Amino acid sequence: MTPRTMTQPANWSRSLLAVVFGTVLVTGCTSTVKPEALVDPPSKTGALGLPLVPWEGGSGYWKKFEKADRAGWSDPAFFPIVAWYDSASNASEIDFDKKLGINTYIGMPDSLDSQLLDDGGMYWIGGALNETFTSKTTSWVGYFLDDEVDGRFPPEEGKAHLASRKDAAPGGLFSYANFTYMVLENDLDPRVSSAYVNDYTDVVSVDKYWYSIPHCSAEPYRDVSLLPIEQESCRSSSSYGTVMKALRQRDAEDGKLQPLWQFVENLGGTDQPQNFSGYIQAAQIQGAVMSSIINEARGIVYFNQSFSGPCQSSNVFRSAQVVPDFCGQQQVQAVKQVNQRIHRLAPVINTQTLQWDFGDDTSTMLKVLDGYAYLFSMTDGQARPGTRQFQWPASVAGRTAEVLFESRKVTIDSDRQMSDNFPSESTYHIYKVKI
Repeated sequence: MTPRTMTQPANWSRSLLAVVFGTVLVTGCTSTVKPEALVDPPSKTGALGLPLVPWEGGSGYWKKFEKADRAGWSDPAFFPIVAWYDSASNASEIDFDKKLGINTYIGMPDSLDSQLLDDGGMYWIGGALNETFTSKTTSWVGYFLDDEVDGRFPPEEGKAHLASRKDAAPGGLFSYANFTYMVLENDLDPRVSSAYVNDYTDVVSVDKYWYSIPHCSAEPYRDVSLLPIEQESCRSSSSYGTVMKALRQRDAEDGKLQPLWQFVENLGGTDQPQNFSGYIQAAQIQGAVMSSIINEARGIVYFNQSFSGPCQSSNVFRSAQVVPDFCGQQQVQAVKQVNQRIHRLAPVINTQTLQWDFGDDTSTMLKVLDGYAYLFSMTDGQARPGTRQFQWPASVAGRTAEVLFESRKVTIDSDRQMSDNFPSESTYHIYKVKI
C-alpha cells in the first residue's frame, strides 16, 4: 500500500526552562509546587520498608473510565503502546502492528471500520471516524483533544480550544492531549503551561525528539529547561527521562497526578530537510523508551513518520511491512523487541515505584512483585558510560541478580553491593532478585 500522507505541525525544536525543585522561577512570576499536596506523598511506605514514589494509581487509574476499564486497560498486565498516525486498512496490517507490540492507534483514515480494531484486540484514541464507531465499540477507549495546541494558538485561544474539545468528548472516554516542549520552557508563562498540562486532560504527553532534531547541536546552545539538560548529554536516552521528570513536576502543580506518556521517534523527528541531522538508531530507541519508563512513563507513543533525510516514510511501520529492504527495518525491529519486553514486564511496571538511591551516576527504578525485586537501570547521562556500582537495600535477601533478557547473572556481595557494565549511554539492564 502507499503510506498515507499527513500534515505535521511545525516548530520541532524550541528552547527550554529552569527550576529550583518545588519552585519554578521565571522573570515576573513564581509557581510553587507543594510536594505534600501530591497524590500518595513520599512519606507513604511500601514493600521493603521503603517510601513510595508518588503516582496516579497505575493500571487502577483506568477504572475511572468506563470504556477503558471495560476494554481491559485496568488489567495490570496491560501497558499502552501507541502508533501515531499509522493507517491500517485490513486484518493483516493490524496483525503486523500487534506483533510489533502496538496495541493502540492515534490518527487513522475515516474509512477505518471499527470492527477491524475490535477483532484485532486493538484500541483507538480519537473521535468517531464514521458510523461504525459507537458507544458500543469496544476498541474506542479515549478521545484525542488535539496536538501541540501550545505551539499553534495564543494561550487564551488554546485554552478555549481545549475546553471546547473536552466538552465535546463522548461519555466514558478518557481525554488525551500532546503538547510541545514549550510547556516545559520559560518562553511560555508557567501559569499557562500548568493550565495546559493540568486543566483538560486525563492523560498527557510532550514531544521532543532529542536524537534526531538539530537542537542538541545548536551553537550557541540554549538551555533554560525546567530540569536542565546539558549539551554534552542532550542527544542521549537520559534526555527522554528528564522530560518525564519535568512533566511530572509540571503535572503535580495542581496536587493531582495523571498518567504521562512519552513520544519516541522510530526514525526521524524533523519535517524540515535543512534541519535533518540523522536518524535515531536501534539501540537509542530502546534506551529512550527504557529511560522514559524508569522515570515513570505510563505509556509510549511512537512518532511513526520520517519526513526528511534519505529514508522517508509517512508510515514507518507500514513501510517495514510492505517495502523489501526498507531502510528503517533495524529501527522497527528494535521497537518490536523493547515493546515485547515491556509487555512481559507490564505487571511489574504497573506497581508503585519504591524510593531508593542505588548509587552515583545511575538512573534507576525499583519495583517489587510476587517476592522479587526488580531494578531497571541506566547511566544518568551526566557521566561517561562504563561500570556502575549498585547498593541494594538491606531488606533484599537475594545474593544473585538475574539480568533479564541477557541470559546471565550478577553476584550481590555480603554488603549487598553489585557492579555491572554499561558500555553506552543507551544501555539498560533489568535485574530480578529474590527478596
